[in-house]
Amino acid sequence: MSNSLAQRSAGFVEHVERWLNNRPALKLQSVIQQPERVAVLCVDVINGFCTIGPLSSPRVQGIVAPIVRLFSAAQRLGVRHFILTQDTHAPDAVEFRQYPPHCIRGTVESETVPELKSLPFAETFVVIEKNSISSSVNGRLDQWLDQHPEVDTFIVTGDCSDLCTYQLAMHLRLRANEFQKAGARVILPADCVQTYHTPLDVAEKLGIPPHDGDLLHAIFLFNMATNGIEVVTRLE
Repeated sequence: MSNSLAQRSAGFVEHVERWLNNRPALKLQSVIQQPERVAVLCVDVINGFCTIGPLSSPRVQGIVAPIVRLFSAAQRLGVRHFILTQDTHAPDAVEFRQYPPHCIRGTVESETVPELKSLPFAETFVVIEKNSISSSVNGRLDQWLDQHPEVDTFIVTGDCSDLCTYQLAMHLRLRANEFQKAGARVILPADCVQTYHTPLDVAEKLGIPPHDGDLLHAIFLFNMATNGIEVVTRLE
């Protein structure tokens, strides 16, 4: 057996890559048979992760257009539940011990990206502010879910694959498991999810942890799939 973790794990990483490259597409219309039972959720697609600020990323900006297309298509098919969970940090947020100050309440960084704000049905969005990478710990999301027990199909989009998106999708899946909702579905279209990338050399210069965006994106999507989340390449 090799002593190197990288060598020992090479076969697994190759397996995950093949798995991700072979995800099927899913017909959106097949998912939205009963639109009143479907919710589309979008986490942290705000300026501070897309275009401005210390945590903005062109990789994350790249998912904005697919998410806008998905929102528009779902709305045309009758979906009326659109939930946006968004970082809206206190100026002294404890999270800033792990990440640089970002998306502070009242700043442009904390605002929904203009592409989503300009949709003609944007006034129907339910915006849930959060002060951590979790969409659920403040209870507002669960309150909405309790008020809409008929909703049992959740389409999850946003960033980051290994952080806020993971927390949101897993919460929805585990909540359904806990309450024995056998018919509940959590669907994640990979073209509407992404994470940032910080290469080793840049991380060393800045004195911050490196972050392999491609690897962590794939590993966390795979992990979500092993927990019952339906990971597809896209909803078309």
